[in-house]
Amino acid sequence: MANHKSAEKRIRANEAKRVRNRYQYKSTRTQIKKLKTTTKKDEAQALLKEINSLIDKLAKKNIIHWKKAANQKSALAKHVNKLA
Repeated sequence: MANHKSAEKRIRANEAKRVRNRYQYKSTRTQIKKLKTTTKKDEAQALLKEINSLIDKLAKKNIIHWKKAANQKSALAKHVNKLA
């Protein structure tokens, strides 16, 4: 257990950040699943633009690694391009 006031504050701040980061990551994953189940190309392209923005935000805030973000964006773009 923390013995200093500043350490207790740090524990509270870390927990708040953890919850916020988890929420943002989970929201992005939900959108990705929504994109993967979409069958219409025009809808998928609109979703892709939105999802790319979300992924970039996660990478910018170091919630996910920037290379993982690039891989996800690339894979999703390939998926959308395959749609008829």
